[in-house]
Amino acid sequence: MTKKDDNLIMLPTVDLCFKELMNNPKVRMGFIAALLDIPSEQIKETKLQPTELRREYGEQKLGILDVNVLLQDGTQIDMEIQVAPFRYWDARALFYLCGLFTGQLGKGEPYSKLKRCIHVSILDFIHFPEDAECCHRISLCDKTTGQRYTDLMELRILELKKLPVRTEGENLLISWMRFFAAKTRKEMRMVAQTDEYIDEAFEELEKLSADKQKWMEYEARQKAIRDYNTQVQSYWEEGQRHLKLELIRKKLAKGKSLEQIADDLETDVESIRALAEEISGETPSV
Repeated sequence: MTKKDDNLIMLPTVDLCFKELMNNPKVRMGFIAALLDIPSEQIKETKLQPTELRREYGEQKLGILDVNVLLQDGTQIDMEIQVAPFRYWDARALFYLCGLFTGQLGKGEPYSKLKRCIHVSILDFIHFPEDAECCHRISLCDKTTGQRYTDLMELRILELKKLPVRTEGENLLISWMRFFAAKTRKEMRMVAQTDEYIDEAFEELEKLSADKQKWMEYEARQKAIRDYNTQVQSYWEEGQRHLKLELIRKKLAKGKSLEQIADDLETDVESIRALAEEISGETPSV
C-alpha cells in the first residue's frame, strides 16, 4: 500500500472482512467473550466451523457469508453482518437459528444431545426504531410471567447505528460494536486501545489491508454487495410505483379528482398527474 493510500483500511461491516477477522482465534475468543459477557479465560476453545457461501434463493447472485463457531461446551454461534436494511430480517434470522438447532441431530439421535444455539445479527442499520437500545437479547419466554422457557435458542441483535455516546468503562460489547462501526483507521485505533482483543483485531485488519490479494477480494465483495443492494432497491422502488399506479387507477375509477387522490396519498398533485397520464395516456381533467 502506498503512502498516498495509507489511510485505506478494510471495513469490518463488509462480511468478507468480518469473516477474515473471525479466522483469528484470539479475535474470535475476545468477541465471543464480550458477546456472552463472560471473562475470556472461561472460553477454553472456539472452533470455526466450515460454512459454504449459502444462497436463500436459487436465483440469488449474492451469497451470504456467515461465521459459525463451536464452543467447547457444544454451544453453536452463527454470526452475520448486514449493511443494507432487510425487510424480513427477523424471519431470516429465526429460520437460520432453527436450522442450526435442528441440524445438530442425526436420524434417531436423542433430544438430550441438543446444545445451545445463538444467532447473532450485526446490523449497520436501525432494525428496532421504537427504542434506543443498541443490543437486544431475544429468547423464548412465557408471555404471562416473563419467565424464560429455554436457553437452548437465542437471538442477539446488535444495531451499530444506535451506539450511545462514548463513556469511560463502557461495556466491552459496545466497544466491539464501535470497532465494527468505525470508518477510518484513526477511529479503529482509538477503540483498539481499550482492549487487548480489539487491538488484536485492529492488527489483523492492518495485515489484511496490506495484502494485495485480500484487498482485491475485499473490493470485489464490496462491489458485489453494492450491485446487489442497488438491484434490490430498484425492485422495491418499481414495486412501490406499481402499487401507487394501481391505487390511483382505482381512485380515478371512483371519480376522485387528482387533488383528492394527492391528499389521500399524502403527495403533490403534479406527481399524481404524471402517474395518471401514464395510466390513461392522456391528461385527465381536474
